[in-house]
Amino acid sequence: MRKILFVIDKIELKYFEFNKLVTNFWIIKEFLERKNQVYITTIPNLSLKLDIAYTKCYETFLSNNNIYYKDVTLEEKIDDFDLVMFRPDPPVDIDYINATYVFDFVTKPDVINSPRAIRDFNEKLHSIYFKDLMSENIVTSSLYDIEQFLAEHKKIVLKPLNRCFGSGVMYLYEGDPNTRTIINTMTNNETTLVMVQKFISGVSGGDKRVLTLGDRVLNYCVKKLPTKDDFKFNTHNDNFISKAVLSDEEFVNFSSVAKKLNSLGLPMAGLDVIDGKIIEVNVTSPCYFIKEINNMYDVQLEKEICDFLLTGALLSL
Repeated sequence: MRKILFVIDKIELKYFEFNKLVTNFWIIKEFLERKNQVYITTIPNLSLKLDIAYTKCYETFLSNNNIYYKDVTLEEKIDDFDLVMFRPDPPVDIDYINATYVFDFVTKPDVINSPRAIRDFNEKLHSIYFKDLMSENIVTSSLYDIEQFLAEHKKIVLKPLNRCFGSGVMYLYEGDPNTRTIINTMTNNETTLVMVQKFISGVSGGDKRVLTLGDRVLNYCVKKLPTKDDFKFNTHNDNFISKAVLSDEEFVNFSSVAKKLNSLGLPMAGLDVIDGKIIEVNVTSPCYFIKEINNMYDVQLEKEICDFLLTGALLSL
């Protein structure tokens, strides 16, 4: 039996129950079914006393095939856990960064993904590690540079560097009368860096979520479809998620990405891919689309994930 801590998002704690859309809840439920002790906490409940990291947390339990937590606040040393799942959602703001600092004083349990690695890996910017697998891009706050990039590529996408789930992402085409307004808004008048990417027309057919686990790419893959009122996926329901297949070339290319991420302390990641090109690498709290993959592939993905986490998650790090 293992003692396991999940650092989850505040909204997940507020509405804590078995939500089939949420990766954390599938994994927590599977851990509990295997008779492990599972506790949950959030970033504001982390603390340091001298050089010892603590958390105020809640013990979870199973009942009638659902998961709940006991409304009793416990204070535990984080080093007393066997495994910590660090999975708060972005934005990666100063509170998020400060939480990763607390984990600099955690020495005993495996922590997945490594908070220090998350702190050092921006999901947009550090995708450039894999520039040969990306579309053309720049990172800048310069109005001139962005306008030049737009003039070259005709259609571009601008992304804030610290958000998730498509929040704040803007599409811009040459001749758009709002060009300067959009760029100045995105860059806070040339004071904030943004990722600027060449627009990939294949986005109209959706982007693939490619899942990594340790050194390998999983065989399961979904396509996230754009809604009628947006050019990108922005709502998580069955109407906008379909089964996808990786090509042999994609599998080979993304296997090298998985190995690189794992070597950095990021064994669990989700690559967003359009036409074989990576547009983003999700490492903070990547959604594994467990409900959808289980239904589409007739598998139990949560079991495969927990097998990895319990028997050798960090063997190759």
